[in-house]
Amino acid sequence: MLPGLRLRQARERLGYTYRDVERISYELASRRSRPEFILHISRLADIENHSVVPGLHKLYALAVVYHLDPLDIFRWYDVPLEDCFVDGTSFPPMQTHLAAPPASLKVPVRFDPAFDPERTEFLSRMVERWGKLDGALTNGNRRHSYGYVGLNDRRMSPLLRPGSVVLVDTSARSIQDSDWSTEFDRPMYFVDVRDGYRCGWFHCEGAQLVMQPHPLSRCVPESWRWPEDAEVVGRIIGVVTRLDEPWNSQNAESREVRGDSSKKAP
Repeated sequence: MLPGLRLRQARERLGYTYRDVERISYELASRRSRPEFILHISRLADIENHSVVPGLHKLYALAVVYHLDPLDIFRWYDVPLEDCFVDGTSFPPMQTHLAAPPASLKVPVRFDPAFDPERTEFLSRMVERWGKLDGALTNGNRRHSYGYVGLNDRRMSPLLRPGSVVLVDTSARSIQDSDWSTEFDRPMYFVDVRDGYRCGWFHCEGAQLVMQPHPLSRCVPESWRWPEDAEVVGRIIGVVTRLDEPWNSQNAESREVRGDSSKKAP
């Protein structure tokens, strides 16, 4: 069904005329101090009857007036906002950065009766039914953000591979570099260094914040004045990574040329 027809049906179910919708949109525009929310009668007719695609403000106004979920209207126009995170992972950038979280994740809803959580299993074969978890991982928790380790960033490789997605606890913003016994226990942090981001091990030396790359990366340590030139975004509390690195061969040269992390320790 065409999206314009769906919008027309939504309007008619509420008993609204074009003039009613225009009047309500004027009130919304006045409340929000944005004339872009106004839905003129001529534009409504074009949206419903001539496949005109509404702009962002008009789409929001339609969702408000018709009491619809804006995501549903986006889907009617074949814009799958819920897949934005997944599609984005298909185009991995070179630089480490903060990223918007996924809207949802697939999670197992029902396991095979033979599933034993104490044994290593091939999970895909043990799940009878998958479901969708909204507010994936962060679960609506404003303390959590996502970071992305750029393809050009090999500072923590092989412990933290390029292309990894990390979950950042933004409430943990003080560097704690004690009470760990192995590299797997040592806390990692996501840090804003003004001209980019760093993700990995950090410690303080007086007024300097020092990043210690993984020894096997052969990258050199870096330091910044703290807090003038570096800000701790949060502590890494989760990671999703790939082991095959399909981009490894095709981007090897660009990593050597473009990235600071290509600087090797002597």
